[in-house]
Amino acid sequence: MNLALPVLGGLGLFLYGMTMMGSGLEKAAGSRMKRIMEALTSNRLKGVLVGTLVTMIIQSSSATTVMVVGFVNAGIMNLGQAVGVIMGANIGTTITSQLIAFSLTDYAPLAVALGVAIWIVVKNTKTKTYAEILIGFGILFIGMDMMGSGLSPFAENPAFIDVLTKLNNPVMGMLAGFILTTVVQSSSASVGLLQALAGQGLVSMNLAFPILFGENIGTTTTAILSSIGTNKAAKRAAFVHFFMKVVGTLIFMTLLRYPIEALVIRMSPGNVVRQIANAHTIFNIVNTIILFPFISLIIKAAEFVIPEGEEEEATVAIHLDKRILETPSIALVQGGKEIEVMAELVFKNLEASKEVLLNEKINKVEEILAMEQRINQTQKEITDYLVLLSKTSLSVLQHEEVNTMLFMIGDIERVGDHVENITELAQEKYEKSLDFSALAAQELEEMFELVKETFTLAMEAYKLGDIKMASRVQVLEEEVDKKEMGNRKNHIERLNQGLCTTESGLIYLDVISNLERISDHSSNISLFVLDKYSKN
Repeated sequence: MNLALPVLGGLGLFLYGMTMMGSGLEKAAGSRMKRIMEALTSNRLKGVLVGTLVTMIIQSSSATTVMVVGFVNAGIMNLGQAVGVIMGANIGTTITSQLIAFSLTDYAPLAVALGVAIWIVVKNTKTKTYAEILIGFGILFIGMDMMGSGLSPFAENPAFIDVLTKLNNPVMGMLAGFILTTVVQSSSASVGLLQALAGQGLVSMNLAFPILFGENIGTTTTAILSSIGTNKAAKRAAFVHFFMKVVGTLIFMTLLRYPIEALVIRMSPGNVVRQIANAHTIFNIVNTIILFPFISLIIKAAEFVIPEGEEEEATVAIHLDKRILETPSIALVQGGKEIEVMAELVFKNLEASKEVLLNEKINKVEEILAMEQRINQTQKEITDYLVLLSKTSLSVLQHEEVNTMLFMIGDIERVGDHVENITELAQEKYEKSLDFSALAAQELEEMFELVKETFTLAMEAYKLGDIKMASRVQVLEEEVDKKEMGNRKNHIERLNQGLCTTESGLIYLDVISNLERISDHSSNISLFVLDKYSKN
């Protein structure tokens, strides 16, 4: 047990350092992560480049692939795009093993010391992010050094040598690599452990080769587990990841093993750690080159293995998937998109409520009430999602944006509630066979249109980050307030002249009051926009 503790502790530090460095790199990338993902189009080659860059930033192919499963499940990415990104992720993840091969252990304590000093002394948030990268980088190599030191005594342990001898069998080697990566849920960590063994002279390239390929297959289990409970397209994306790794391993183990093994030994003679890193990189690059022309066939294979069938019950929110939380900056964008969808649902209900009230389209009442239930459920799902997002690694500005979103969905949901109130008033008017005077109907028509414009403009201002639009909302909100006061005054005059009944008048007053409140919530949304973008 005493022999294993340093290895386990070192592995823990390695994983923590890698996570911390990836988190820092992602925060430093900030909005650039969004632009990187926006570069993804139907062009599959761009998908490969995007997958490579994103994985180099977040330091985990498993995280990228899980995120891709989430994107496919949310309908943001099709399977063809997903295949390209997964291929790129497989290449990007090899950067960690290449870093390890540089043997920067001697500089690790300096990196941690410098990073901590910057973290303590500097107040600037962006600089603290760079400090986080340094600290994570240092801890990663300290973990590698601890694993190496912990493994050193095993060189003279007969039982351990016997185990390694049995792993010299290619099948046993691949199985060992597969199990190890499945357990630690990180190919970078398992390849790092293999490099630590090589650094102590415990494994040769001949022994490491099949273990390395087993580790490459093992990394697919994370995405497979993540695809449980997703739609068919997302399950296919996870299968594609597994399929490509297995096919690549078969090609390399049967046709390319000895040429590639000879190549990496020739490139770095006597340095098994570097040989493993190069073999890992070459495998994933060559595998992508071989399989890239056959993406369409790979997709067909996935469709054959996972045919169309009855889907699991889906959530209401279409852009949200917890797997995307692996990359918070992109998850933030998805939250914004779902807020826009929620606002569109509310706006449709607002238009429908006007039809029920003024044109007695009573058949729309059930649709409106059903839509309101969907709006409430969407709000709950967005709120749950944003709460989870707030617990991830976000910058200060991103945290502020999450808080703004939480306030905004509250305002949008309240608009939905006021629309529901108007619908119920319209239903009461219909059931009691009440009528509005021609002037009252005209005033309501005008007020509805003004309120619709105010709400629409507020959401456009949010979507585009447009300060001028947001300022215009404030002007319109004042117009709505004036119109509501004017309409109340006109109503009292009509009541005094006997042009309307008391019951219809009460409904009229409640309707304009609800419309005015919708305008108030629209104003709140525009104020969030003004507050956010006036700081920039």
